[in-house]
Amino acid sequence: IVVEGLNALPGISCITRKGAFYAFPNVSKTGWKAKKLASALLEDAGVALIGGPDFGVLGEGYIRLSYANSEENILRALERIEAFLKK
Repeated sequence: IVVEGLNALPGISCITRKGAFYAFPNVSKTGWKAKKLASALLEDAGVALIGGPDFGVLGEGYIRLSYANSEENILRALERIEAFLKK
């Protein structure tokens, strides 16, 4: 549900990772820098994730989102991200 949900969001694309409990979607088409988007989502939408640049210089344009949580919380986070991006 995570990758499918992320791919349904405006400006976000994500591929399925094997053997991990996080997604690393590309957010470059949202118009936001990754770290600024991560900060804004935490402050304005209550969704905690990490900007890709925290994992190295090639991380710009990506965010890291853990899905080690309940399905209910994951769906709630996706809804909040969608509402934020559509503002």
